[in-house]
Amino acid sequence: MVLWSYPPTPKQLAVSAVFFVTGAALFAVGVHLSFTNIAPQQARTKARGEFVKQRLRKYLED
Repeated sequence: MVLWSYPPTPKQLAVSAVFFVTGAALFAVGVHLSFTNIAPQQARTKARGEFVKQRLRKYLED
């Protein structure tokens, strides 16, 4: 724990608040982009799995 010898000035508090809000906004944008891109990623994974299954069935039938 850090103990300051003097309290922060109003300007320092404002700058800290701006940095906090900016970080929270960037985090929220990242979460939003992650959730909007999850369906195409799941579709690609499913298609790849089906391709591997079909390929294995083809090799096992011959």
